Amino acid sequence: MVKLPHKSLERNLLAQGYTCVIGLDEVGMACLAGPVVVGAALFRPEFFARRWRRLERLRDSKLLQAHQRERYARELASHRFIRHAVAVVYPREVDRLNVYHASLVGMRRALRRLGLTKEDRPFVLVDGRGKVPGIVWPQQAVIKGDRKIFAIAAASVLAKAHRDAMMVRYAKRFPAYGLERHKGYPTALHRQRLEVHGPSRLHRRSFALLKRI
Repeated sequence: MVKLPHKSLERNLLAQGYTCVIGLDEVGMACLAGPVVVGAALFRPEFFARRWRRLERLRDSKLLQAHQRERYARELASHRFIRHAVAVVYPREVDRLNVYHASLVGMRRALRRLGLTKEDRPFVLVDGRGKVPGIVWPQQAVIKGDRKIFAIAAASVLAKAHRDAMMVRYAKRFPAYGLERHKGYPTALHRQRLEVHGPSRLHRRSFALLKRI
């Protein structure tokens, strides 16, 4: 049986007086092609006051099939007690910054796009080991947070659904690489196509495999 992320941390934070809880997660870090995408999911207290049947089995995006991710992403995006944002860091910027710093830039951008006001008092939950530098709100990093924390799992779904849709569109512009199948990850098919065709403008040329090619 799949272990679902819990909501207890979010409820505890809201009980302490925070006006909302924000989950942050990124996707595409290990890819050879395409952007790093960050999802941000802001939850109001009203969300945790009841059960939402259509979101009950939401979990880490990596544990969902594509059609499940897309359905959950639509539910999150349309929910009246959730605000969401997605930020994209494109390959050229990933090469300039390195992929880790690109993810931090994406997280700051996603937070800005939530449109927080002075009346908001958010607490930010970040997937991973490190906090996001340069933000003014209190935050906590949670290792494997996308498996444990509902708000972070929701952010992972938003980011993954958005990025996958981007990669399917890119596959039409760069048909030689099979992007619609592997979404830019270093699969055997992707590496084989790179050896034959070389990198495209979509590829991250700072990565070791791309440098060798």
